Amino acid sequence: MAKPTKKASGGPERREFGAEVTRLLEILVHSVYADREVFLRELVSNAADALDKLRYLAVSDGGVLGDDPELRIEIVGDAEAGTLDVIDNGIGMSRDELIDNLGTIAKSGTRAFMEEAGEAGATSAQIGQFGIGFYSAFIVASHVEVTSRRTGTEESWVWSSDGTGAFTIEPAPAGDGAIARGTRVRLKLREGMDEFARPQRVQHIVKTHSDHVAFPIHVVGVSGGARGEPVRANSAGALWSRPKSEITEEQYKEFFGSLGGIFDEPALTIHYKAEGRHEYDVLLFVPASRPLDLFDPARASRVKLYVRRVLITDEAGILPPYLRFVRGVVDSADMPLTVSRDMLQDNPVAGAIKKAVTNRVLSTLAREADANPEAFARLWDAFGPVIKEGLYEDYERRDELLELLRFGTTAGDGLRSLKQYVADIKQNQTAIYFLTGEDASSLRASPQLEGFRARGLEVLLLTDPVDSFWTQAVMGYEGKPFKSVARGADDLAGIARVDRSDDAGAGPEEGAPRPADVASAVAFIRQTLGEAVSDVRISERLVESAACLVAADGGLDRTLERLLGERRAGERTKPVLEINPRHRLIAALAKAVVNGGSGGKAEDAARMLFDCALITDGERPRDMTAFAARMQQMMEKALG
Repeated sequence: MAKPTKKASGGPERREFGAEVTRLLEILVHSVYADREVFLRELVSNAADALDKLRYLAVSDGGVLGDDPELRIEIVGDAEAGTLDVIDNGIGMSRDELIDNLGTIAKSGTRAFMEEAGEAGATSAQIGQFGIGFYSAFIVASHVEVTSRRTGTEESWVWSSDGTGAFTIEPAPAGDGAIARGTRVRLKLREGMDEFARPQRVQHIVKTHSDHVAFPIHVVGVSGGARGEPVRANSAGALWSRPKSEITEEQYKEFFGSLGGIFDEPALTIHYKAEGRHEYDVLLFVPASRPLDLFDPARASRVKLYVRRVLITDEAGILPPYLRFVRGVVDSADMPLTVSRDMLQDNPVAGAIKKAVTNRVLSTLAREADANPEAFARLWDAFGPVIKEGLYEDYERRDELLELLRFGTTAGDGLRSLKQYVADIKQNQTAIYFLTGEDASSLRASPQLEGFRARGLEVLLLTDPVDSFWTQAVMGYEGKPFKSVARGADDLAGIARVDRSDDAGAGPEEGAPRPADVASAVAFIRQTLGEAVSDVRISERLVESAACLVAADGGLDRTLERLLGERRAGERTKPVLEINPRHRLIAALAKAVVNGGSGGKAEDAARMLFDCALITDGERPRDMTAFAARMQQMMEKALG
């Protein structure tokens, strides 16, 4: 929220921007923006939104239009004065709305923008990619003045700022300073930006970027203080209602950018007209890169709902949350104009549209996955973590979603589908194996994979936090259940080893310990560790390492438990310590146990074994002081 400062007697109220806005404006002003003209598209889009809102109100209350029923946008350029005005007769803003909407960036993810771009990395391309709406005016303007009057009110207000950290708000002066309804944005252009006040230049920008806007846009030139004749600059045709054959890729790109301030080309465009029981137009885009709001906690759909070209809401929930990266428009010819956002939940037409459009998006993604695997891999890298949310939210479409999944695996560096995994499944393999963790490189080095690698078993390497959740909800794929390699007893005894040359267990000079000695070592370790573990047992999943930790049978996957247990560590279940009976260290420990513990050395070794397993599993030893002391003693003996 903008912070008020002391108001001078009889003067405008001065307020400071929030820190995030101030830093963003600094970046904008000092960045070399490769495509400066897009500021006008942003201002025109804001004006069109204001007109849409008023048109929606007029559906139920025609009186809000008063004696000015023709909704329009006017752009007035005065090259001599160095000013550019963008004027609409839309819904307007009250004093509080001016402060809230222009004094803060509440929903545009400024903090994420700063973290993504970085102070040194905030290049012009990045600014264009993320979109900055109204604040883009400061790219070309040294001063911005917004005069607005909310429909149905008696007062006009003026918001004013030079973009250096503060703004003022005051009542609009009478006469020319006040407006009947709507908003006027006046830019005082920076030196060298006079081109944006020339009518021909403005007309070209409008035609290029905003031709699809569904309201007439007139451009007016001022010369010698006299206004010229207004010139219509756009066709005002809803792009989604036009045949695909009449639309160029550039027009699609510009419309896509106008929806969310994204300046990349869309990765996929979905444009069709549904006819039959329900009639509606659909124009959707899948971005090529992650929008800033992808992980917004609200997880809101970004598809706008129109009814006969009247904007009803941009929060209609046309697509489920796991497809929230899709941008676009759905325009229904069947729903009543009076439908409200709340009524949409129970509207059968809206329900049918939601179902059909969701299925169309998923089928389009599936076709892209089959036809262009490399392009789909890039999409999956951007949106895979979000799509996987649908596996535990959308049971009805779970099978379709499973076909879309792509994974890094132990089989190589590329992404693999479940269909490919099952096609290469080994004889006697009873499950689809996976391992969860923070990054693929750490997972590949995990000792829990050793036995699977030795048998040539492919393991899915799951690195997104959501993976720990959906793997609990999904029973399996094509009859094969999902099984964590870090949970429960292994089931590898019936699968032959591919290569035994890497068995770095007991050395040939010592030989493998006797089973009875190993059993004694297991019992000793279990007694020594006590309540720290739920069990100690012999492992088939270990080949090179001495020990590892796994979740108990029926327990939560250890990564999931870490995610859930960050704030309730005391409630976490105890792990199982598995040991490799063929490893030299276990052989030596078994020998020490049989010989009476070697004066406490066996106990220290058992605790060190557990602590090292914790570290390998991504955790820290329970008692760091004791761990450090034991480690120091071991180094002293090794060096002595």
